Parts: sequence; C-alpha cells; structure tokens
Amino acid sequence: MNRHPVLILLFVVIVTGPAMPAFAQKAPASHEVEQLWPGGAPGAKGEAEGDKPKLTIYLPPEAKANGAAIVICPGGGYGALAMDHEGHQIAAWLNSFGVAGFILEYRHRNSGAGYGHPAPLLDAQRAIRMVRARSSEWGVDPNRIGILGFSAGGHLASTAGTHFDMGDQQAKDPIDRASCRPDFMVLIYPVISLVESFTHTGSRDNLLGRQAEQKMLDLFSNEKQVTAKTPPAFLVHTWEDNGVPAENSVYFYLALRRAKVPAELHLYQKGGHGFGLGKGVPGTSSWPDRCRDWMQATALLEKKAK
Repeated sequence: MNRHPVLILLFVVIVTGPAMPAFAQKAPASHEVEQLWPGGAPGAKGEAEGDKPKLTIYLPPEAKANGAAIVICPGGGYGALAMDHEGHQIAAWLNSFGVAGFILEYRHRNSGAGYGHPAPLLDAQRAIRMVRARSSEWGVDPNRIGILGFSAGGHLASTAGTHFDMGDQQAKDPIDRASCRPDFMVLIYPVISLVESFTHTGSRDNLLGRQAEQKMLDLFSNEKQVTAKTPPAFLVHTWEDNGVPAENSVYFYLALRRAKVPAELHLYQKGGHGFGLGKGVPGTSSWPDRCRDWMQATALLEKKAK
C-alpha cells in the first residue's frame, strides 16, 4: 500500500463509533451495472453471479462533473462485500462533489465458487483499465482515476497501487492495453501488512490461504512494496480500531514517506472498525471533508476545459 511535504493530523474525539451496518448486496436499480469480462472472467470457476465481477457506475450530473473518477473497493475480509456503507453510500458522496464512482464487486472467498488470490487483484486491475479505456464515454479524465478501499478493500486498493503494469499494447482487447496504475489512493482503515503482529488474519487467510508461503505473505504486505512509482495516498484510521489496528496505515504512510511519495494520514482517536463515512462519530465524521480538501489541494478536482 522528488520531495513533497507530508501532513499528519491527529484528531481526538469523545465517543465510540457506530456498529458496522449489515451488508447489502444489490445495487440500486437506477445505476448501470457492467460485467468486467462479459465473456467470462479469467479463472472463473462457475456461472453464478458471484463468479462474474462487475462495476456499478455512478456518474455525477454533467454540470457538476469535474472529470475525476474513483474505483471503490468495499471491505468484508475478502469473504464478503459491504456494498452499502462502503459502496453505494461512498459513490453517492463522491457524486456530490463531481467525482464519478465505480463500485467494484470483486471476487472473494465466499462469492460464486470461492476465490482467493489472484482473482481480487485481477478484478481491481481490470476495473481501473476499463474506466481508463472508456474514459471519454463516461466523461472521465484518464489521468485522474483513483482507487478507494475500506478494510480488506483497502488492502486490495493498496495492492492495486503497488502491483500494476502499463498495459499490453499488443492485446486484442483494447481494455487490456490500458494501464492499471491508479493515479491516487484513498485508504480507509485498510489492511496493509500480512506479516506483522497487527495483521488481520481473516483477510490474510481468505486471500492467500492458511498455509501461504512466506514469499507470498511478503509480496502482498504492501508496506514492503512501495516505490517512487507508487501513487499518492490519503489514509484514515482510528486508535480504537481493534479489528485492523492503526499500525497498518502508519506503516504504509512511513513507507510512502521513505519513497518520497506524497501522502496525508489522519489518525482519529475514537471510532471502531467499519464506520464508513463516519456519520454520527464526532471528529471522525470529518474524514470525508478532509479527503475532499486533499483532492482539491492536489488538483484532482479541477474541471478541465473541453
């Protein structure tokens, strides 16, 4: 998961966060849903809906759209997807300030016939490629496509930001010719390390299996994979997160700093794991505004002249 200033802000609040809402699996009917691979995903084990990764597309009103876009990766420990509070609510929030949202329904251990690595990463990479390849159709700037993830979805987002390629220019499929490197990352209470004492073992085991080789654990401990080519990041975590401790974000932030990659880290005191937009959590509920400020300050929200 060139020198630039890096900002750490610490917020202290006085109430605990809300319990995690129940998972929702279906998209609102008013938003278009597209399969990432209409002809069948690579490595597909069946024909059930869970074997078919897809995007739910939220486009902002044309008058408000600024050209930025974000692929959204809901959390769920690589065994479920929190499609409502870490998916649809996030896309609606992004639309409110002109950013297109693309909710990724990626394969995981309990979808379809069951999937671990490499299926989630293939799905995330394909989602970025698709948005970039079809950017003109969706009114998106191909150089302002980010990825946002919560919890295990944050691990997936940070994996996309540290394991990417520039596309295969010889590919028959034009989508495969596009780069899968995100231009920026937004990581909210992300799982990052799979080797440290603070790792989330459920996410690790669902992704790589309980008997994963050390080289695979190291490869997908994304604090170990940061380079100068890793995209800038905005990170949020809380002191009280006992499910995925804040060290995950701190280690990734420090790796970004060592690589001279611009980053902004917000550590709040109160709020457990899985708070989504943080509504009703004083202090922590400000993270969406701080994220928008960061995007504004880094010119991600500048509307380009046609």
